[in-house]
Amino acid sequence: MSSDLISTADASRISIPAEDEDVAALRRSVVAKLTYAVGRDPLVATDRDWFMAAALAVRDHILERWLASTRTNFVSKGKRVYYLSLEFLIGRLLHDSLNNLGLVERMRAALAELGVDYDRLRNIEPDAALGNGGLGRLAACFMESMATLCIASHGYGIRYTHGLFRQVIDKGWQKELPEDWLTFGNPWEVARPDVMHPIGFGGTVETDAGRCVWSPAEIVNAVAYDTPVIGWRGHYANTLRLWSAWAADSIHLDAFNRGDHVGALETRARANAISQVLYPGDDTPAGQELRLRQEFFFTSASLQDLVARHMRQHNGDIRLLPDKAAIQLNDTHPAIAVAELMRILVDLHEIPWDEAWRITNGTIAYTNHTLLPEALESWPVSLMERLLPRHMQIVYQINRLHLDAVCAMQRSDGAPLAALSLIDDNAGRRVRMSSLAFLGSHRINGVSALHTELMRQTVFRDLHRLYPDRIVNKTNGITLRRWLFAANPRLTALLTDIVGTRLLDDGEALTAFAGAADDAGVHERLAQIRRANKQALAKLVADRLHIAIDPDALFDVQIKRVHEYKRQLLNILETIALYNEIRARPTFNWVPRVRIFAGKAASSYHRAKLIIKLINDVAHVVNGDPAVRGLLKVVFLPDYNVSMAEAIIPAADLSEQISTAGMEASGTGNMKLALNGALTIGTLDGANVEIRERVGADNIFIFGLNAEQVVERRRRGPGARETVADLPVLQAVLDAVAYGVFSHDEPGRFRELMEELTGSDHFMVTADFAAYVEAQRNVALRWQNRPAWWRSSVLNTANLGWFSSDRAIREYAEDIWHATPRRP
Repeated sequence: MSSDLISTADASRISIPAEDEDVAALRRSVVAKLTYAVGRDPLVATDRDWFMAAALAVRDHILERWLASTRTNFVSKGKRVYYLSLEFLIGRLLHDSLNNLGLVERMRAALAELGVDYDRLRNIEPDAALGNGGLGRLAACFMESMATLCIASHGYGIRYTHGLFRQVIDKGWQKELPEDWLTFGNPWEVARPDVMHPIGFGGTVETDAGRCVWSPAEIVNAVAYDTPVIGWRGHYANTLRLWSAWAADSIHLDAFNRGDHVGALETRARANAISQVLYPGDDTPAGQELRLRQEFFFTSASLQDLVARHMRQHNGDIRLLPDKAAIQLNDTHPAIAVAELMRILVDLHEIPWDEAWRITNGTIAYTNHTLLPEALESWPVSLMERLLPRHMQIVYQINRLHLDAVCAMQRSDGAPLAALSLIDDNAGRRVRMSSLAFLGSHRINGVSALHTELMRQTVFRDLHRLYPDRIVNKTNGITLRRWLFAANPRLTALLTDIVGTRLLDDGEALTAFAGAADDAGVHERLAQIRRANKQALAKLVADRLHIAIDPDALFDVQIKRVHEYKRQLLNILETIALYNEIRARPTFNWVPRVRIFAGKAASSYHRAKLIIKLINDVAHVVNGDPAVRGLLKVVFLPDYNVSMAEAIIPAADLSEQISTAGMEASGTGNMKLALNGALTIGTLDGANVEIRERVGADNIFIFGLNAEQVVERRRRGPGARETVADLPVLQAVLDAVAYGVFSHDEPGRFRELMEELTGSDHFMVTADFAAYVEAQRNVALRWQNRPAWWRSSVLNTANLGWFSSDRAIREYAEDIWHATPRRP
């Protein structure tokens, strides 16, 4: 075993000889890159120059393995997996790549010889702005696991110039600024200007000798940028191919020479807009059109690309596509792939419709990530007909044949045909994209056991009755290399001491750690490790927010996208209740606690942004109140991203997973936090159900209504007003917020938000409040019994190995893709 692979677990125990040739070679490579690629003399080089040089040197190591893997894939002619996702939240890559290559300490030593601090350098790298939350991070974990398991694959997405947005907090309000992650270049990507595919929009469809010919009115070119994804131990690498939108005609010279300098560039601006921003606002017709253009752009480019590769590799036999390619749609965004692949097969390759449908259905699979109707996506028929006229014809044909088959089989099981149709006539004629993805896929998977069952019962109930074998479960997973070995090397060192280094290759080897659950010595080491991680996080908070937090306090963490169903509002209301209690009972033995929030709200989601403002207003009051005596602090860390998660997660004591039951598909933050030893407080939602099964009910704090009870309460009550009337503590909190205790500058700022809680309260904040308060008090009791706390922490870490993305990918490969690993 390479000593560097062990060193990622415990850098302090590794010494590298000064004469180590690998260190010398890395040093020479970095200097060469600094000189000939960056163009800087070491005497005047900045930290950013050194970072670029180091990254380019590491990329050379990756490229060797990438090219070898690509060659192996081509020669073997085996099956490839194509993972289509609108997001890939890959985070920083320098440390991650060095970790997987086993070169962290050698690079540290090489840079030290050059007078450069590695840890300072790695923090210069910007997070790649290619995603928003769990969907994109899951895609990144899956790509790394496919490379680790030597499964030939390509990830396909968009190379966003600005990504989502950079979040700043201005007087407590979220403000959105452009994310300029590409300003200084991206050392990891390889530009492929020769790989370009035309993407059509609009135009007309004509029939020629029985064939449909689409003549688009507008062509945008999709240009490829490749990022190699290196697997664990550097044995194998796959490709993340991202598309950038270029205008077919970048400038109209006639208009420019006439003096219309802006108008001459209009076509380029319209094309470039496609790959500028992730999730542009869709509350206007123009915003809706841009979103659809984005989704079709990257889906069409990816399908054209993979079909072209298939034809080159397999002697032009398109009929072999299901045997040689597996296309996985990561959520509903690429659902137009069903119609686009049919167009490619029928119109371009002249495959008869029935056979083309067999090929399409046998090649495509679809992962659903949400039960929220607004996230399942539907597009106005009028927009589809204008922007993608040929695809709308194909959708109509798929729908007609589908409904004809339903009638012929007499298998609607009582569901009206309108409920089974791809066209929703009750919503102003819209195309149901999730239903299109369902019909066009041979497998549809949920991402936790509960979510999968709810899919069968709710959003796909009628289609599931027709095709009862299509929906399967594949519970999400996370890569331990990123979220344990790299993010928490101190804990990894302890684990390798107890379990052995085999856990570096087999996450489920963690189960042996359970034997140390009652070991006082292990508890002491865990406490030291956690405190060191908390000190690092406390420094980050102090540097960014000028708030001092006590590393000996309980760090209570909720880090995720801000949305009403994730219930940051429940958390902050209970925080206010705790604040009131601390002031009312100053002599009680309170557990010092730091409530840490981080996450972005969609730019057009006013209520979520109002919740962020409330959190910051409460923080301002609580943190400045001397009566609290530091027993409670509230922190909102702005601009949450992968790198921030890597700092917060190893320092967390308590993991808040408190979504309204039945609304979180799975979650992966719950897995990352529990893996690092945080105890979970949460509802029976998403993967919390399976985490409880693994760690034991005594080692997780479950509270509140379950999914069935949520449905029943919405249907029958009692109502929120009656609930609040029975809870004086909650009533006091709502009144305080509604009447401006935390918003003296604008007393009525949160009144409407509080009135909603005593009205419909769709997300069950009031219904679960009392149970949440009780669960939090149980948390405090457990914290005060330190042996019991650390026992639960050990059992969480020990039983989270099953939630590895390696396990998830093996299940996809065996049950859905039928893809076998390569050996380089």
